[in-house]
Amino acid sequence: MARINRVIDHISTHLADTLDLHTLAAVAHFSPWHFHRLFQATTGETLADCVRRLRLEAAAQRLLGTPPPTALAVALEVGFVSAEVFTRAFRAHFGMTPTAWRRGGSHDWSASRRAQLSKIHQEVRKNHQAARPDVQHDGDSWPPSQPTIDKGTSMEVEVKTLPALRLAYLRHTGPYGHPDIGATWQRLWRWLGQHGLNPERIYGIVQDDPDLTPADKCRYDCCFEVDAAFQPQGDIGVQTFAGGRYACAAFTGTGATIHAAWMRLFGEWLPQSGYQADDKPSLELHEGDFVVDKKTGAFRCLLCVPVRPL
Repeated sequence: MARINRVIDHISTHLADTLDLHTLAAVAHFSPWHFHRLFQATTGETLADCVRRLRLEAAAQRLLGTPPPTALAVALEVGFVSAEVFTRAFRAHFGMTPTAWRRGGSHDWSASRRAQLSKIHQEVRKNHQAARPDVQHDGDSWPPSQPTIDKGTSMEVEVKTLPALRLAYLRHTGPYGHPDIGATWQRLWRWLGQHGLNPERIYGIVQDDPDLTPADKCRYDCCFEVDAAFQPQGDIGVQTFAGGRYACAAFTGTGATIHAAWMRLFGEWLPQSGYQADDKPSLELHEGDFVVDKKTGAFRCLLCVPVRPL
């Protein structure tokens, strides 16, 4: 799976480049024949469908930028050869033209995605009792404490410049806010303990926009900083975090409540901030005092949204 993740990361960061079977098979260090079948079996979509989806999702974000870019400029940035080819692909995927997307169609699409994710969260709460059995089951694999869940209504946001980082990561693919993300953190925490590592900070990288990406394709990476000598090991991959300007808000709560906090940051603070979301991953920044309440699953972190001026 680590080599498949490496390919998906390569696609996301090289959208304008040639992304054919032979090129991507070489990234994975597989033969093209084997890689083509393995990719579909592992991800549930063909390689071509994955490339097209990631290009179109990136394009959908960029079309809403300020000042608004032309459809041709966006098309070329994400690897389409012409505005006509891009418009056909965009209509096939989103059911509307890029112009209609900018005129309000994006809101309808986002509302549909949020409704789907809300149903998933409701089912999770029903089946997993507020999404915390992983913590109750294996509490000793977490650093213990008792963070108090913040029930206040204020959201204090500070714009910071985060440094570029080389990060090792363990990936969860699936709905954001799902308890399996907690299980992935536990796996990473155990791995760190087995290797005698105690990083000062850990990072949860939110690679996709759940308003655009199907819930089962959303990528969440549990990360810690490594030096240039560190090499991928098993399921632990390595990626580069570009850094830059981020709007950061303190959060205390659980995996079941963090999605609502993200929606407040994007839906309430960002529109009146004088900033717009930048074309980079969002992240959760956990400082060195990372602790989790064994009873509730509560934890503290900073929610960090990439921003640039309007």
